[in-house]
Amino acid sequence: MPSRREFIKSTTLAAGTTALMATTQAQAKPAVTKKTKPFRQKLLDGLGGPWPKGGDLKPKKLKTEQKDGYRLEWLSYELEPGDRCPAILLVPDGVSDKSTAPAVAIWHQHAGQYHLGKTEPAGLAGNPMHHTGAALAKLGYVVLCPDALCFEERQDPQKKLRGGAYERFEFLRYTVAGQCMAWKNILDMRRAVDFLVSLPEVKADRIGCYGHSMGSTHTWLVGPWEPRLRALVGNCCLPTYAGIHRTKLLHCFPNFIPGIYEHGDTPDIAALTAPRALHLNLGETDRGTPIKEARAGVKTIAQAYVKAGVPENFSAFIESDTGHVLSDKMWEKAKGFFAKHLD
Repeated sequence: MPSRREFIKSTTLAAGTTALMATTQAQAKPAVTKKTKPFRQKLLDGLGGPWPKGGDLKPKKLKTEQKDGYRLEWLSYELEPGDRCPAILLVPDGVSDKSTAPAVAIWHQHAGQYHLGKTEPAGLAGNPMHHTGAALAKLGYVVLCPDALCFEERQDPQKKLRGGAYERFEFLRYTVAGQCMAWKNILDMRRAVDFLVSLPEVKADRIGCYGHSMGSTHTWLVGPWEPRLRALVGNCCLPTYAGIHRTKLLHCFPNFIPGIYEHGDTPDIAALTAPRALHLNLGETDRGTPIKEARAGVKTIAQAYVKAGVPENFSAFIESDTGHVLSDKMWEKAKGFFAKHLD
């Protein structure tokens, strides 16, 4: 048994330690609790912060080819100093600076097909299902089809890395710089809108965008940050982090924004597009978009549009027994949405 003196000494030390801990904890707490940042700001922080101002596009036209009902223009424009984007512009016959038309930017799919980018939606390569740019040009829209980073003409210029290896390199390069692939994709898409707005044959207040698969991800990524996009259509891609984790789904890099999941999920990002018009097509059996969580996500987005006072500006179509495709019904929904909001 400790002596009385030892007992008093030990209890006095413990009391002093407790008091010191309490004082330290009190000092660690801020005197005034700061307001929590809104989700939009948290998203911007996770992406990597504000984007640089656009600057001169320095467009270059390379060649022109006439097709049935429209012409193709191969061109490029500057994204950032020293970084140019190859693209194909589709201009319907009869459209000019004296007879302008609405425009649609198309974000191409991923599919692990790094050799394909702008040429697939432009109707020159790949799956005819995704020749959506050519189809829209025949309907009277000016269409811009750019290459996304790591695809077609934007692969490793030094040719040291190929395909997915170069994409992983770019994702990691942006990550260690405090940004992410989505940050770069959004910058590039905003520059595509800059380019469309600069064209004298385009109605600058009637611009939309469309994307399938990764292109759909690009659609709801750019939505919150590009107010000049009047109507946005995403086809077959609303993978939630909840669904990705439940199914252990490996997805393309633009879906992943550091630090954001503790604050919200991908539908919360898409919801920031409100009040501008947004339509999403989903396939019920699409393995790239776990449908259980996606259904809940659609409700989240719809609630945001109700809160914004424009519930009619959001719509979603989930096709039963349908996978990762652009079905006839989905395409009809997309065309009808553009006709409603751009024509």
